[in-house]
Amino acid sequence: MNPPKVDDLDYIHFLVAAQKEFTCTEAARSSPEEEDAPAHDAFTRLLQRQPPDTEALWQEAEPVVDSDDGLLILDDTTLDKPYANEIEHVTWHWSGKHGDVVKGINLLTLLWRSSSEESTSEEPTEETSPEKSSREAHVPCDFRLYEKVGKTKNEHFRKMLDRAFERGFEPEQVVFDSWYSGLENLKKVRDLGWTFFTRLEKNRKVNPDDTYNRQIQEIEIPEEGRVVHLKGFGFVKVFRTDSTDGDAEDNQPEENDTEESEEEDIQYWATNNLEMTEEKREELARRAWGVETYHRRLKQYCGVEDSQCRSARAQHNHIQMSIRAFLRLELHRMETAISFYESKTAIIREAIRAYLADPTHVLPSSA
Repeated sequence: MNPPKVDDLDYIHFLVAAQKEFTCTEAARSSPEEEDAPAHDAFTRLLQRQPPDTEALWQEAEPVVDSDDGLLILDDTTLDKPYANEIEHVTWHWSGKHGDVVKGINLLTLLWRSSSEESTSEEPTEETSPEKSSREAHVPCDFRLYEKVGKTKNEHFRKMLDRAFERGFEPEQVVFDSWYSGLENLKKVRDLGWTFFTRLEKNRKVNPDDTYNRQIQEIEIPEEGRVVHLKGFGFVKVFRTDSTDGDAEDNQPEENDTEESEEEDIQYWATNNLEMTEEKREELARRAWGVETYHRRLKQYCGVEDSQCRSARAQHNHIQMSIRAFLRLELHRMETAISFYESKTAIIREAIRAYLADPTHVLPSSA
């Protein structure tokens, strides 16, 4: 049997360099011109050949992770597949981006973020982008693809936490959104000896004064937070923020916002660290937003949504290699302060220089 013409690194480096087309066909077209250059079938076979797990990602992430520090952040996103008719893994999922249910693949990621917020002292400018000024690492360590059959999102959540514990993580906090704030998940974090930081829905039942349970929206919560008994769990410290006061990451409301939308601007946070201050809560909320930055860069620069392979295994491996492409761009950003956009533009710039040295699209000579 002939050896494979391409391996996972060939495909990953293609994803790092590619600008708009992230297909196996384009990977073959972009390969070095050699006598035995790979055809698109070589890349298709690669996606079918690789084991559909996350171990390769962890092997690359482990050396740059300080497992005794930092945050573990878990969140999910929907990879848009609006025109997919026969692609496995594709079902209907809620999309925060679209504010509606859309066709796609639901990706859950466990992200490690370093504990120290190293940043430049300058405000971001045209020359110093926000990507440059933030030097805190975002390192994906594990992921799962959620389908409507099989494990639930919450089961995937707990499995990834168990795996992180087996790998020796001792995070400062485990951070996740209200979707994952069910009692079983909160107890899992506590049983692992960790502390959590999450949001709660406004109807969660708490007992603030050893009397009776009531919805969290019905109790007074001072700016410095309040220790309450969360029904079914135990004591937690809760905070209330209002984005209309500029306290959350959302923008100011529009003039025609309704009373209902104003209520949605109010958020409730909870932690089993009963000593947490409001300043610490604000810091964690800001740093937790890094998972949205990860989602945006993964989609915009690494082509995670763009594979049209039909099989579940090929889709899984394309997503896995897109995340590994993200890891390379992220570590380069950390080492050089060069943004994802600038890194990918620099690759194209070399091709433009080569073309300008010997342009082929020229007009006929008029002589």
